[in-house]
Amino acid sequence: MKKTILLLGLAGAMMLVSGSDSYSQNFINKLKKKAKEKVVEQALGKEETQEEATGEQPGRQADEGRMTNTRGDGLVQAPPDVESHLAEAEKAFAEKSFSHTRDAIRQAMLGVEMEIGHRILDKMPDQLANLPAKAEKDQVSSSCIGFVGLTIKRVYQSSDQQVTLTVANDAAMLSAVNMYLGAGYYQEDSTEPDHKRIDYKGYRGILEYDEAEGYTMSIPFGQSSLMVFEAVNFANEQEVMQAAKPVDIEKIKKELGEQ
Repeated sequence: MKKTILLLGLAGAMMLVSGSDSYSQNFINKLKKKAKEKVVEQALGKEETQEEATGEQPGRQADEGRMTNTRGDGLVQAPPDVESHLAEAEKAFAEKSFSHTRDAIRQAMLGVEMEIGHRILDKMPDQLANLPAKAEKDQVSSSCIGFVGLTIKRVYQSSDQQVTLTVANDAAMLSAVNMYLGAGYYQEDSTEPDHKRIDYKGYRGILEYDEAEGYTMSIPFGQSSLMVFEAVNFANEQEVMQAAKPVDIEKIKKELGEQ
C-alpha cells in the first residue's frame, strides 16, 4: 500500500505530460545513449563499461588528444518572463504564426505557475518539529498543462529525522487519493494495518506507514490539489500529526485559487 497513491499519481501525470512537449532529436539521442550505457554497465560491470566508452583500462591514462572539461558554472535556471512571452505570443498571433503563439503562451503559463510555486514556498514554515528547512532542496516544477501539474516541495531535516512536504496541483494524483477515500474503494473496517483514514484540520485524508520509509499523510483539498507529508523516524502517528500542524493549508489553498 505504501506509496501507492504517489505511484498512481505519477503514472497519471506521465500520461498527461507525454506528447505535450516536443524534444529535439539531439536530446533524444543523448537519452538513448545514456540508457544504452546503463544496460551495458549492468551487464558487464562498471570498469569494463568505462574501458569500452573511453578506450582506457583501469590504471591507464586517457588519450592525450582528448580534453576533459575542468571549468564551467553550468546552466542558469530562471523562470520564464511572463510579460515578454505574452507580448511575443500577441505578435506571433497577429502574424498568424500559431505554432509560435502556442509555444509563447505555454512559456508564459509556466512563468505564472513558477511564480505561484515560489509564493507557496514562502508560506511554508521555516521549521517543522524543530527540523529546519533545507532551502537548497526547495523545488518548484510544472508540466505547464492548463495549470495542472504544479508541484512544490520543501525538505526539513536534522540528525536522523526528515520531513518532506509536497503540494501538488495535480488532478491525476488527487484522483488516486480519492479512489481510496471514495465509497467502494476504502472501508473503515479495513483489516490492512498499513493505512487509515484521518481528519486534518477538517480535511479527510489517508495516513500510511511503512517500516522502511516511515509515515506518509496525503490530504486532498480544493478541486485539484493534494498535500503530501512524509515523515521519517517519527515515534508514532501522534508525533506526525503534531509536526504537520504549523502548515497553513488555507493560505496554500488561496494561493492556488482553489475553492
